[in-house]
Amino acid sequence: MKNSKRISKIITYAALIIGSVIMIFPFVWMILTSSKTVAESMQIPPTIFPKHLLAENFTDALKSLPFVNMYANTILMILFRVIFAVLFSSMAGYAFAKLKFKGKNILFSIVLMQMMLPSQIFIIPQYQMVAKLGLANTVAALVFPGLVSAFGTFFLRQAYLAIPEEIGEAAYLDGCNQWQTFTKIMFPLTRSSVAALTVFTAVFAYSDLMWPLVVNSDLKMMTLSSGLATLRGQFSTNFPVLMAGSLLAMLPMVILYLFFQKQFIEGIAMTGSK
Repeated sequence: MKNSKRISKIITYAALIIGSVIMIFPFVWMILTSSKTVAESMQIPPTIFPKHLLAENFTDALKSLPFVNMYANTILMILFRVIFAVLFSSMAGYAFAKLKFKGKNILFSIVLMQMMLPSQIFIIPQYQMVAKLGLANTVAALVFPGLVSAFGTFFLRQAYLAIPEEIGEAAYLDGCNQWQTFTKIMFPLTRSSVAALTVFTAVFAYSDLMWPLVVNSDLKMMTLSSGLATLRGQFSTNFPVLMAGSLLAMLPMVILYLFFQKQFIEGIAMTGSK
């Protein structure tokens, strides 16, 4: 029995190590390629380590794109999308879970239908709305699709359904109205779920590519993801510059993860448990 458990543990750890290496290797390759010359990056068979560490690739990437503007646009987009997702999803989720009103099931079915449909079909109507409002090439245009979140509404509704009805009834007996019950009693109880929604909203906003490319044509108003797509067009064969730009674009999310690692892990664990 001991030998079988030991063998099972060895196999498990070996599989985890192999999986970790497979996941980490693309990032290591990106870092190494960002310091190579063009010839080294295209050499066959490929070279893993560069002969000399080059900083010119980062300089070329910084000269080609306004990274300061793109950092600011990306941070503002993530910040406002998180704020609106948490604010409106919390209120909508509480209403669908705890309140009784006509048409609740129909409205919630519409929310579920929005989750089932691909997001690409909403791009044209959303762009027409942004264009008519005169918000093209602005930060507001980047935030516009994240004003409401069907996923956030569904996710927080499930969190509010898990809260016993007796808590709301006790708050009502103590003199709280619906708004006070929501803000002072119910919302604080969903802190873990809100943290999970914050994490995933930030990740989805950071990786959003198509919408920033469609709505903002000005290079200074693009996000990091859309700016890298432009860099890819400028340097279609200069892979070291591409990797240097990708590494620079990765920094905000890496720093965010290092500071909020506990919240990331708790958020993913909470999502899995739900």
